[in-house]
Amino acid sequence: MDAFRAEVKELKIGQTIRDLRQVRRMTLQDLAVATELSKPLLSQIENDQVIPPLATLLRIAKALNVPLQKFFEEEDDTRKCLVVKAGEADRMSRRPSHGGKPQPYFYHSLAYGKQHKHMEPFLVEFDPSRTEQSQPVRHPGEEFFYILEGQVELQHGNDTYLLEAGDSVYWDSNEPHSLKALGNEIARGIAVLYTKT
Repeated sequence: MDAFRAEVKELKIGQTIRDLRQVRRMTLQDLAVATELSKPLLSQIENDQVIPPLATLLRIAKALNVPLQKFFEEEDDTRKCLVVKAGEADRMSRRPSHGGKPQPYFYHSLAYGKQHKHMEPFLVEFDPSRTEQSQPVRHPGEEFFYILEGQVELQHGNDTYLLEAGDSVYWDSNEPHSLKALGNEIARGIAVLYTKT
């Protein structure tokens, strides 16, 4: 657990959120109202006790009027072209949590050094042993997902889709949606999130 907490603190998501909130002279209660998230959850995030899932980060980014990539920037990188070599994505690997429980997936930023981008690409790995922890989320924007290996079930609104290696799907993320691995093998895919800022 100590190693996990140290890893969470190293990401500095909570510190970034707190700094942005304080610059805007917002209280935790103000942020809770703007995001429709609970004040205790936001406090846990700011104190690096919880790694928020992407949907939660999107809500916070919208409330603080910053692009989602603000939470993935490591340096002031203004290159026109960014290459992430094999293995480097692990530097921005994280398992989000929802309601205090880890979500059944890891996500790895594939463009963690690029600022001012309109898309967020991720390598996503789904843990089939934690499928019961999958929670539907919704947020402004659109998503694209391409399955590299394994089987994944997508719940989108009232519809369910079975996705296998080579399949792709594009959806409106304003609708409640969730993804989870099927079977006993870890499933992997490339996800691209687009948000209007």
